[in-house]
Amino acid sequence: MKKPGLGIGTGVVAVLVLSALLVPDAAPWRSSPAPSLATAAPHDLLPVSTFSIVAFDPETGDLGVAVESKFFAVGPVVPFAAAGVGAVATQSYANTSYGPRGLEMLREGMAAAAVVASLTESDEGREVRQVGIVDAQGTSATFTGDSCLSWAGGRTGPGYAVQGNILAGAAVVDAMAEAFESTGGELATRMVAALAAGQAAGGDARGRQSAALIVVREGGGYGGYNDRYIDLRVDDHPTPIVELQRLLDIRYSQIIGADAQLHIRAAAAAQGEQRQELLRAALAVLRDVVRLNPADGWSWLRLANVHLQLGEEDEAAAAGIQALRIDPWIKTAALQGVSGGDRLVEPLLGIEAFREIWEALQS
Repeated sequence: MKKPGLGIGTGVVAVLVLSALLVPDAAPWRSSPAPSLATAAPHDLLPVSTFSIVAFDPETGDLGVAVESKFFAVGPVVPFAAAGVGAVATQSYANTSYGPRGLEMLREGMAAAAVVASLTESDEGREVRQVGIVDAQGTSATFTGDSCLSWAGGRTGPGYAVQGNILAGAAVVDAMAEAFESTGGELATRMVAALAAGQAAGGDARGRQSAALIVVREGGGYGGYNDRYIDLRVDDHPTPIVELQRLLDIRYSQIIGADAQLHIRAAAAAQGEQRQELLRAALAVLRDVVRLNPADGWSWLRLANVHLQLGEEDEAAAAGIQALRIDPWIKTAALQGVSGGDRLVEPLLGIEAFREIWEALQS
């Protein structure tokens, strides 16, 4: 029985070539080209048993896909997204051409439901396909072919579509939808909450192995050169959603860490109470940074500097010592003037407790 949606459900197709030639007296690996799978029948491939969500945030314009599967490295197979255009999840015996073709149709102005119809009607393997699509207006659609492995289905809601195949039951997609709608925060946070709820409701009936998360935002990538605001993959892990959340926390620490730097630079040009306010704002952000990513020694070092500028020597010493314990290479970087390490360390050397640890380190 399929859960009715705006279409039919979710699935992912992945291709594994399991043959390899053993080369005598050498590492076992393929010594000839892999056979082409371009003309393989759908059932010759491994199904991408998966549950996923495609979603849109009307406040930021962000678009994204989150997926979890009992399939190795689901990230290269299921999610596709482009800022200002839309997001696509293609799964079950996945037709990965649905991703780029679907985005191109959305770019031309077609609505999500029309794109799903166009993709599936022209596909002879549509009965084993699953696809979910959301466009840049928040309109969504989902489709599950009649021959997708049970339980398979999906549902849509405001700004999202959830779908899955080989699931423990309809409760998986229902839980995902409810979690997405009831969770606040950034789009990535809401989508990962949906995955976690789906897993708690039974998830993939075969188990779990990999997960992926993409959020696109115009100019949101490194240096503003692309739209990859968040692009994370967990290829093989016993608890992939938990690991995905850990990676997301690190990515968030990078994003808000940039905000802290803006406050610090502004404080350098300010005076009096305005300077203090800017430093306190930087301090609050950096505390969140080290909470999200406690293994980043450089963030601890920046936190130490802000404490010191606020006249909090004990707190500065503690944060600075933590930085050196996490990442002793900071001393080498500082001595060589790398990454501004010298400017960050020099003020702290006036604190005896920090200086003792610093002098004990091998550079």
